[in-house]
Amino acid sequence: MPIPYRELSSHRVGHRIVGMTDTAEVIERFNAAFVDHDGAALEDLIGEECVMEAVEPAPNGARYEGRGACLAFWRALADDRTSPFEAEEIMVAGDRATIRWRFRFGTGPQEYVRGVNLMRVVDGRIVEALGYSKTPGVGSAQLAALTDATDA
Repeated sequence: MPIPYRELSSHRVGHRIVGMTDTAEVIERFNAAFVDHDGAALEDLIGEECVMEAVEPAPNGARYEGRGACLAFWRALADDRTSPFEAEEIMVAGDRATIRWRFRFGTGPQEYVRGVNLMRVVDGRIVEALGYSKTPGVGSAQLAALTDATDA
């Protein structure tokens, strides 16, 4: 039997959430807060014991513990109208969700970073969010050199 899916709201045409659970609804509302730059919409989505690991600083990202810390971080990011998020794909399986996204930090065609958040929802609240991104880091030159050497 195919896995059911739900289309996102009309202003996010082309994206869909796989799964039809409370988790899907929470993640849809979470993502909409960033797309719509509405940090206040996050208020009732974050659990008291939430733990979030940001994509930076490398290599492990900053860790935020507790509703207040996670909410403050996400509200500031969502409210920033100069740096939009675009969802590439959102998948939900039980209490887990994966959000693939693109974060634009400028107007140029290459001024963005792609990443993924691994989310967990319990009792209708986000309790865990682990962020990862494709960003050039200290090891990029070494990886590029290794790739060039193996291609030769």
